[in-house]
Amino acid sequence: MDSYIIESNKKKSRIPARLDFLQSGTGLILGLFMWVHMLLVGSIILGKGAFNFVAKTMELAFLSDTGHGFPIAVFFAVLTIFTLFIIHALLGVRKFPISWKQHRILRDQMQMMNHTDTNLWYIQVVTGFIMFFAGSVHLYIMLTHPGSIDPYMSADRIVSGNMWPLYLILLICVELHGTIGLYRLCMKWGWFSGQDARKSRKKLKALKNKLTIFFLSIGILALLVFVVIGINHRDKVGEKYRKHEPVVEQVQPDEQVQMDQEIQADEKVQAEGHEPEEVQPADVTHQ
Repeated sequence: MDSYIIESNKKKSRIPARLDFLQSGTGLILGLFMWVHMLLVGSIILGKGAFNFVAKTMELAFLSDTGHGFPIAVFFAVLTIFTLFIIHALLGVRKFPISWKQHRILRDQMQMMNHTDTNLWYIQVVTGFIMFFAGSVHLYIMLTHPGSIDPYMSADRIVSGNMWPLYLILLICVELHGTIGLYRLCMKWGWFSGQDARKSRKKLKALKNKLTIFFLSIGILALLVFVVIGINHRDKVGEKYRKHEPVVEQVQPDEQVQMDQEIQADEKVQAEGHEPEEVQPADVTHQ
């Protein structure tokens, strides 16, 4: 019987708590990054020039003499986010139901309790599972093509590359997962709890809903703009965006008219210069 006695003074492992803290930390970084990322991508709504400026700034073009930037900077940025993404996903898998039986038990308890925050956690589980695959595809593309971020090439990837369904699914999952995650972090660690925890929870939940609508609206509108650009650019797939392209299109007809006028003037001068030579022999013969 002694072998079945559990020692009450046995030291408990702190690894689960540390892993949970690491999961919260990586989730906080990724959640804030996605908000900033969505605002940067949303610059396409202001025009192709605005998006190109953001893309070149991310490539540190202001440090380049030629203005082309350094795509390697984007590579390391994506690599950092990809690493955090994988770590966060692996830590989150610890809390997923690992069998259909566990999943059914969880769903039955959720229906019985009808607890809002538990339902939000379940949405995180589903969206996180989808993001693990869809997000990995997107990050891998950015990792292997760090210099392909500009209005035309991004639009070509979405339309001509038939990536728009994946980006639409990823957009919805990311915004739901990230906003819910940041809300649950505030609840878990007591941030912004104030004196009345119940009132603070209600305010944070309302703020979460507003932020979800805001970022989903920006993301869907930006995706639609990229689709329109991609459809109009189908016949020039692979062409990079040129900063002064609209100016060149306006100046080119004027330059063509000026060249035509110069050609006509040269032909006129040559014609006038040859006429005396043709008339002079005729005059001499007449004499």
